[in-house]
Amino acid sequence: MHPLRYRQIHLDFHTAPHIPGIGEKFDKKRWQETLQAAAVDSVTLFSKCHHGWSYHPTTVGKIHPHLNFDLLRTQYDATKEAGINAPVYLSAGFDQLAADEQPGWREIDKDGRCISRGPGAFDAGYHLLDFHSPYLDYLCEQIREAVRLFPDCDGIFLDIILQNQSCGRWSLEFMKAHGLDPEREEDRKESSRLAVEKYYQRTTEAAKSVRVDMPVFHNSGHIPRGRRDILSYFSHLELESLPTGGWGYDHFPMSAKYAHNLPFDFLGMTGKFHTTWGEFGGYKHPNALRYECSAMMAFGAKCSVGDQLHPNGELDSSTYEIIGEAYREVASKEPWCVGAKQVFDLAVLSSEAESVTHRESLSDEGASRVLLESHFLFGLVDRTMDFSDYKALLLPDDIRIDTALKTKIDAYLAQGGKLIVSGESGLWKDRAEFAFNLGADYEGLSPCHPPENEKNRGHDYVLPVPGLRASFVGQPQIMYERSHRIRATEAESLGQIFDPYFNRTWEHFCSHQHAPNQPEPSGFDCGVRTGSILYFAHPVFRHYRTFGAVANREFIVRAIRAFLGDSLALATNLPSTARVALTTQPEEKRMVLHVLYAPAIQRGGAIQLLGGKGIEVIEDLPLLTGAAITLHVPPSVTAARLVPQEVPLPLERVGDRVKLCLPDFACHQMIELTSV
Repeated sequence: MHPLRYRQIHLDFHTAPHIPGIGEKFDKKRWQETLQAAAVDSVTLFSKCHHGWSYHPTTVGKIHPHLNFDLLRTQYDATKEAGINAPVYLSAGFDQLAADEQPGWREIDKDGRCISRGPGAFDAGYHLLDFHSPYLDYLCEQIREAVRLFPDCDGIFLDIILQNQSCGRWSLEFMKAHGLDPEREEDRKESSRLAVEKYYQRTTEAAKSVRVDMPVFHNSGHIPRGRRDILSYFSHLELESLPTGGWGYDHFPMSAKYAHNLPFDFLGMTGKFHTTWGEFGGYKHPNALRYECSAMMAFGAKCSVGDQLHPNGELDSSTYEIIGEAYREVASKEPWCVGAKQVFDLAVLSSEAESVTHRESLSDEGASRVLLESHFLFGLVDRTMDFSDYKALLLPDDIRIDTALKTKIDAYLAQGGKLIVSGESGLWKDRAEFAFNLGADYEGLSPCHPPENEKNRGHDYVLPVPGLRASFVGQPQIMYERSHRIRATEAESLGQIFDPYFNRTWEHFCSHQHAPNQPEPSGFDCGVRTGSILYFAHPVFRHYRTFGAVANREFIVRAIRAFLGDSLALATNLPSTARVALTTQPEEKRMVLHVLYAPAIQRGGAIQLLGGKGIEVIEDLPLLTGAAITLHVPPSVTAARLVPQEVPLPLERVGDRVKLCLPDFACHQMIELTSV
């Protein structure tokens, strides 16, 4: 495992050829003092940017036309002299200089259009390069040159690793030579997969051409869950997740909970920007950065903050004052995070990993939000991982079962594990039958739904049994997605489904949205429970991610808690906007509880740069008062204290659990649990 430092900067330097005076204000002493005052311990520096320019003399590419000295060497030597690590960055998927000088290297879609950041010929944006073209040879030579020039650098960071369904000259020739038909989408996808595979093999080899132990990271903006085949090309993981840049504040915990189960050290990467990458003069509120770095530590990651260096080479003093507030705090907390392992009760089998998509699924996101907001200790897994340490395995919404997965889950259940499934999860992949005995008859999808152009939407109502209903609901509540029809036989019902009077059509409709429920239940159950399996008839996790109804979340959570009972390690009265994590540090023989609280709010309108999303902002850090947490811990745990303050905290033992009442705090509080 390649160990990472805790307080890193990813220093973007994508600089257009039209800007003069590149690096002219670089000052070694000011550079070093600024980084040291901000408690920075690693800075990723640029060899080649998205525009395609190099920032050092080169015999492969071209140095920036307005750079008259070796900027990278000057930055690098100053950084290393200050005791700060210096990985080296090269843009891979974007190289506008290469795209302009060799248009045949560009990716071309099936309609003959260049694939770029801007859809039109006169839109600003980079063009993507085809990894089947000679561009890959050119890129590998640039990487080899960089590692020859900087053999003792602290890693190579390669960016924009993706390949679309390119139909450019070189991809067409590749497909023809390998028996692929470019008119078939599946064949184009296979060509793209093979292009990226070739990219990984060749660029990793180039990065290690001088040092076989050279750290390498390939960035595509997301660590794809389930793609274990590509991880052999990585030395560590960097989880890009800028909350204000469209990722939101729930993306990072989900990524971290998967990365924690991989054999890599990893860091979280946020940004100092108000929006996202490429922003000059945008500043995140210091409280937001404090919270984001605290969350990285709580969920097992090291920290990285993205910045963008002005073309003149001078670090922005306001930026590093903001970063310094967060990083000095990180430095004080590091001793309680080094080597820490997360404690998990549940495992979510990733829907993304099962479908091998590039980005996370709504079902994964929904499950994570339900569990985060309700303070479950959970991790994300793929099917190659060991399930045996988890008390329950959750399959969210759309994970159908093949023979191999059935065999693995059967073995897990036989060892005493429990299974939570929803929607079509648990059905056989090739037929409309459940792979597990739910103690219920299955009768297919509900006919209650809007017209076919909204076929993923549903329209029925659920009334959970007393004890599982939301605290503020006693009548049937609307469900916006289709249910699977089940009737409990041997299992215990979670409640009843009520059908609407009719589906909404032009011939018969009621009010603005949907028909009300019929007064009598349909005879179908909204879920069932046996001793080892809990099933929800709706895709409840995707449903929560899409619609966010608190009543639905309360139903899900009450059902899971009733199903798992006293086996859960943690119970708390924390609000849904708080986050909690429990870790162990085996070498220090202690446990550390992390509690986070900084409610995010939406500000501004939809922003095209962020895919039409708004911005989630953290500004205020209100005090969290009256927080109480009960934990199942080993009998040897007899003492607690607030850290890094080193203030004793009363600990009340109740049977095999301890109860902690936290003093008022803001943002992040750690509690150390030890034996006296």
